[in-house]
Amino acid sequence: MPPPKAHWALLATLLFAVTVLLGLTALVGGGFAADGTPRTVAATQVPAAVRDGGPIIDPRGAEPVTSRLQPKTVALTFDDGPDPEWTPRVLDVLARHGIHATFFVTGGQVTRHPGLTADIVHRGHELGNHTATHTDLGAAGDVRAQIELRATDLAIAGAAGTGTSLVRPPYSSTADAVDDAGWRAATRLGGEGRLLVLSELDSQDWRRPGVDAISAAITPRTDDGAVVLLHDAGGDRSETLAALDRVIPELKAKGWRFDTVSGAAGLTGTTAGVDGLTRFGGWLLIAAVQTGEALSTVLGWLLVAASALALLRTVLVLVTTAIHVRRGRAAPSRPPVREPVTVIVPAYNEEAGIEATIRSILASDHHPTWVIVVDDGSTDGTADVVERLALRRVTLIRQQNAGKPAALNTGLAAARTELVVMVDGDTVLEPGTVGAVIQPFADPSVGAVSGNAKVANRGGLLGRWQHIEYVIGFNLDRRMYDVGECMPTVPGAVGAFRRSAVLALGGVPEDTLAEDTDLTMALERDGWRVVYEQEAAPGPRRPRRWGSCGNSATAGATARCRRSGSTGARSSPRAPRAGSAAVASRICCCSRWPCPCSRRSSTWPPFSAC
Repeated sequence: MPPPKAHWALLATLLFAVTVLLGLTALVGGGFAADGTPRTVAATQVPAAVRDGGPIIDPRGAEPVTSRLQPKTVALTFDDGPDPEWTPRVLDVLARHGIHATFFVTGGQVTRHPGLTADIVHRGHELGNHTATHTDLGAAGDVRAQIELRATDLAIAGAAGTGTSLVRPPYSSTADAVDDAGWRAATRLGGEGRLLVLSELDSQDWRRPGVDAISAAITPRTDDGAVVLLHDAGGDRSETLAALDRVIPELKAKGWRFDTVSGAAGLTGTTAGVDGLTRFGGWLLIAAVQTGEALSTVLGWLLVAASALALLRTVLVLVTTAIHVRRGRAAPSRPPVREPVTVIVPAYNEEAGIEATIRSILASDHHPTWVIVVDDGSTDGTADVVERLALRRVTLIRQQNAGKPAALNTGLAAARTELVVMVDGDTVLEPGTVGAVIQPFADPSVGAVSGNAKVANRGGLLGRWQHIEYVIGFNLDRRMYDVGECMPTVPGAVGAFRRSAVLALGGVPEDTLAEDTDLTMALERDGWRVVYEQEAAPGPRRPRRWGSCGNSATAGATARCRRSGSTGARSSPRAPRAGSAAVASRICCCSRWPCPCSRRSSTWPPFSAC
């Protein structure tokens, strides 16, 4: 197989990159749910040492080890950040009181605000892992849990150049609330060398219960040390800030000390620097997520803009379609165009449908109609099918494969009529198509006419959708272009041209990927008008209901006409009497013409009108 063309390779690369960026963004910075009520189920598998132990759990050994803080020591911990609005204000409160705390950050927030994460470390605070998207580790599978934790580790390494072994599972609470699912998650974390940090005093500040309630919840009742759970993200944290400003001075006055979790518990080795490769990987992750989020935002706005433009386009198409219909009805009648027409059919490997195409053209209501089939080096039996038909008014020309434009130019050179219609080798024409598409040439300024192509096999779902596409693209859109006199393309499926106008331009352009568009625009640049086939449809508008004819004789003849199923029956004319309603002396049942019985006139439309 030949190698793919460069533009396809570039497109595939761009689509792959966009997919990866959006997927990574959804994976790392996806849906976020702030802390809520902890999940509590059965706890039959949780060791008693864990349920009755301290808030810091070390599940790395054969037997879990728990530890508590030193007496009269408080470790303030903040979950769900960093948040660009509230984390800096929390840091300012802590700096104002000269204390340090531990921030359990999510990977998604770290990738969005890496500078703020680095600022937390630079101010002497401690970082912990709170998963990437705030996922319940007890309910997540092993693979999901690994991705959540390692993505957050990588984000922290890229943002702050540090690593941490401290983990706080989302939706966790005190040690006595650990259930079986939570314990299974803890054992997985222990296998990776991680420590669990739960809490002893839960502020419940995510509920925003008020400053007094939060202050009471984070104030120790005894002299035992306590890990306090607060939040610096997930909503309005003004009550949390006010409670901290109240409780910290009170506890300091009573001799309490504030420190990070590691410092308050006497732990070592929980935080360490990372190597350059790991930090570079973290930078790449942060850059990819930020790029993906920016791309997602742009795509979202583009979707909104595209939806608005699509709505405006729909309104424009409907309005211009109505204008086009009214213009066609009000257009002055012109003598019908009855010039001979040549239909050029460029065919390449159209053996299956070429016979139907030719026979549909020869069945045209317009006479005379000639057919030139240009076989463009087909490798199947297209030309043989045309030869076997041996039909009058059909000419077959064989040529080596040179492309559709070359085949059309061959047909133009062989044609001997001024008006030519170009159709594809799989197009089937209705009997009135040729006659209808050439009628606008009654206007000598018209150089080309766009036909109306429809999908014939629209029985299935795909066919119906394609039919809708054709109705909009080949009908409604071209009506709009016709009203604006800016027709961009006469479709290759069916379109009519003045042969002399096309030859004056040098024929159909062959150095292009869209010969029909280039030819249309070249004609317009040369001063020719390009219209839609229904723009200059001759004749007055369609008739009213049959009952509009009030004369009794006329109504009776109309009834006979309808019973016979005829749409062209007429009565014989009688000479009108002076001063009488001459229209009452004649009956026309033609469905294309208004019933003349209601007119009071001494003249008639031509008898051939019906």
